[in-house]
Amino acid sequence: MQRWLIAAAITCVAATGCSKADGEATTTTRRPQQAGQGTNPLITAGHLAGVEVAGLSGDQHAMQAHVNAMHKNMMRDMRLVDPSRRIDHEAARAAVRPLQGVQSAVWIDNANLLVMVGGGQYRSMAMIDNVCLALEPLGDTLSVVVNVQDVMAATSEDADTLSRNCQLGAGERAMFQQKRQVDVLDPEVRRVFRVQQEAGK
Repeated sequence: MQRWLIAAAITCVAATGCSKADGEATTTTRRPQQAGQGTNPLITAGHLAGVEVAGLSGDQHAMQAHVNAMHKNMMRDMRLVDPSRRIDHEAARAAVRPLQGVQSAVWIDNANLLVMVGGGQYRSMAMIDNVCLALEPLGDTLSVVVNVQDVMAATSEDADTLSRNCQLGAGERAMFQQKRQVDVLDPEVRRVFRVQQEAGK
């Protein structure tokens, strides 16, 4: 059993190295951390092997590090925010303000960061990615939903808020994280009203 675990760990390291090399060859764009994607079984096997080796050598610190890593991966799979890595709101605002296109940033509540940009080209998922990357050094971005509004919007549709949790897909939220309506008029209500107007022409 021990030999199998060590072999799995070696395979995990090799697979990770190859994946990184391939990624560097194909793209240079870094994406924000992602949660809820499922932990690679090879990574778990690698940590189990590490626990086994650390136990045999009596290295309690290494053993605890592997256990903590497995716990962290489990929490990310469950979309649970790490309460020990809460992001400071003022530090977050300071990190976001220098980004190109950002006019201002304000927290609506503990989870929702409203980022106001100057121009439709900045109202995008790419801007949300940039904001999330700027926040990563400050803590667990799974706790943050970024809401982007264009202060220069000329139409009601362009004024709609673009929202996404930093580590999840559009419309998804972390566990216990409620969706918040940021726009004054719900986009679906506006869509139905527009359809009715067009039908009446």
